Amino acid sequence: MDDPVDPSDLGGASGWGRVTAPADVEPEPPFGERWQGRAFALTALTMGRISGRNLDAFRHALSRLDRTRYLDDGYYGRWLHAAELMLVDSGVLARGAVEARARRGRGEDVPEPADPPVAKPDYAPTAPGSLRTVDAGPRFAPGDPVRARREPPDVAPPAPSAGPVGRGPCKLPRYLRGTPGAVTAVRPAHVLPDTHAVFAGEHPEHVYTVAFAAPDVWGPGADPHVTVHADLFESYLEPR
Repeated sequence: MDDPVDPSDLGGASGWGRVTAPADVEPEPPFGERWQGRAFALTALTMGRISGRNLDAFRHALSRLDRTRYLDDGYYGRWLHAAELMLVDSGVLARGAVEARARRGRGEDVPEPADPPVAKPDYAPTAPGSLRTVDAGPRFAPGDPVRARREPPDVAPPAPSAGPVGRGPCKLPRYLRGTPGAVTAVRPAHVLPDTHAVFAGEHPEHVYTVAFAAPDVWGPGADPHVTVHADLFESYLEPR
């Protein structure tokens, strides 16, 4: 797994060196610098007023940041960049407007881009949180052998007359795709983040805890006594 990856899906990616936990972590304030608190507030406001508190849309914005912004600008730097991206997506900001304003603030004579047409999503959640109920019973039961799909299919339409619902970003971890496993538990249904992140509907699905043998995930050199557990949506799985 040495090819470029989404910086928010690094499981199984090599080339990052050893992860060393600090020996002694001193308590620290939630915001080490003043700008971090402002970034937090700006992001919370953006999610509330632009996306209707759609956390999946915010996570989708995070996953679309380039590697430098995601990895090098710190936790609240990521939040700030994601908020800007959501404002651009919604037509509240023109692409490049923040950079142009910053350059003008430094005394550079650069034009600011024209205001774009507003494209704020028409969205309201059907209920608080992500837990939902679904009419159909779970497709799988504890003990069922399954396989994580390589590419989940389109989402079934809400009505027979409607066409299939395309997916946005898939939250099935890359390192599990195509891997055989077994269901160990059935969890409550949740909003499907793949469609929710792009405002294509909630489309809740059953969720399953699936056990994968470490050698099946990481290769024959992995410890055969280790099991990897993951909570996966129903459409991420197929029977085997």
